[in-house]
Amino acid sequence: MNLAESTTATLTPITTSDFTTIAQLADTIWRSHYVSMISMAQIDYMLRGRYTPEKLRYYLDSTDCWMDLLRISGTPAGYCSYAFTEVAGQMKLQELYLLPEYQGKGLGGLMLRHVETAACSLGCTQLHLTVNKGNASSIAVYRKAGFSVREEAVFDIGNGFIMDDHVMAKDL
Repeated sequence: MNLAESTTATLTPITTSDFTTIAQLADTIWRSHYVSMISMAQIDYMLRGRYTPEKLRYYLDSTDCWMDLLRISGTPAGYCSYAFTEVAGQMKLQELYLLPEYQGKGLGGLMLRHVETAACSLGCTQLHLTVNKGNASSIAVYRKAGFSVREEAVFDIGNGFIMDDHVMAKDL
C-alpha cells in the first residue's frame, strides 16, 4: 500500500492563510529539485515572480484557474495548480510539486488524478503540461500516468532566462 492509500491525504483549494505555506513549500521544493537543471539565479527569479500574495490571490474564487494544497495527516506536503487554456476543452496542469520526503509514495499520482477529475468535471477532454527536458523523474511520472510528448518548446521567461521544455499531453 502506498502513502496516498494509507494516510489521510487531502487536497483543498488554497485560502489567503495558505499563501505563506505555499511560498515556503515552493522554496524548499524548487531549491532541492531544480538545482541540477537550472541556475540558482533562475530559481530565485522564478520563485520571486510566482509566489507573491498578489499572484496567489488570483486563484481565490477564480472560475478559470485553481490551486490546491496537499496535506498529509494535516501537514502541508505539496500543491498543484491547473487552469483552462485558450483552447476549448483543454486544461493545463501548471504545477505539481511535492516535498522530497513525500516523493515516490503515490502522492504525485493522487494529485494528477485529482486534476484529471477536475478537468473532466469541467468539460475538458485533454490535459497538457510543460516539463523541463532535464527533469527525468517528473517525465517518468507523467509517462506512467499516460502523458506523451507532443512537442518541444523554448520559452523566454524574462531577465535573460529561458525554459527548455517538453509539452506533454493526455487525452481524458
